[in-house]
Amino acid sequence: MRIGYPCINMTVGCKGDRTFRLKSYSEWRVRETVKNNLDCLLRVLRFNEEHNILFFRITSDLVPFASHPVNTFNWQDYFRSEFDDIGDFIRKSRIRISMHPDQFTLINSVDKDIFERSCKELAYHAQILDLMNLDTCTKIQIHVGGVYKNKEKSMNRFVKRYFRLDSSIQCRLAVENDDRLYNVADCLKISGETGMPMLFDVFHHSVNRTDTTVNGALRLSSKTWNLKTDGIPMVDYSSQRIGGSPRQHAESIELRQFKNFLKETFPVDFDLMLEIKDKEKSAIKAVEVASRDSRFLKTIENWSGSERNDKS
Repeated sequence: MRIGYPCINMTVGCKGDRTFRLKSYSEWRVRETVKNNLDCLLRVLRFNEEHNILFFRITSDLVPFASHPVNTFNWQDYFRSEFDDIGDFIRKSRIRISMHPDQFTLINSVDKDIFERSCKELAYHAQILDLMNLDTCTKIQIHVGGVYKNKEKSMNRFVKRYFRLDSSIQCRLAVENDDRLYNVADCLKISGETGMPMLFDVFHHSVNRTDTTVNGALRLSSKTWNLKTDGIPMVDYSSQRIGGSPRQHAESIELRQFKNFLKETFPVDFDLMLEIKDKEKSAIKAVEVASRDSRFLKTIENWSGSERNDKS
């Protein structure tokens, strides 16, 4: 078990998802922005390693307008050395990486233009991970998309569109249950028809649930992951914000609930992404709680042993 958080670190003092408005686009601005974002990403990863936070979701804004026609700059070659360095650090630190395109990436859209734009966006995400030389255990998680007045047809369209994607994208995708439209049972069905693993979101399951318990849903989704090609399962975790709406994520981790979650899911192993507002602060607290869990200890012991072997 690795524990992590998504995209932004509020402690290290840099902003790794800087972007700019489309009307301000220039090659110079792309170079300066991407250089900042890559430098900040490496700083965040070093912070995470120091705190045994070995799971991290890289922002989709690493390269602004990367999939937009306006961006003709060859950022891939220009920053190849930086991507190599970051990838080397990730592998040596045994950090696991994921990415998550925004809600406008919809491969089951009835609008073919949206589908084409979504393909380009997914290709950009896969390219980032390829430039870092990360294996297929590094996943891009996506939602099924819209219902478009017919859920069954929309699910079938997702499956057909999946098989139209380039293999460099297919091998990295994981489908995630959402909080309104597609629950665990829906995503398991899609997983069975495509072969892509299902990423289980605990919080989404709590507001868009089936009769399956958290433990049951976790066990079912875990079976969709191939250990060699996908790695151990990825799980998203949060809880409801106190006093907030049912779909609002918590501001900070509620440790009693988290302890119960670890107890309920034992001994199933997975990597856990904390989708909680205060990011690394909650991750540090979660790492401390999980330090008494044999699944987490196994990860740290393997990391330390490999590090000693590398240095010797």
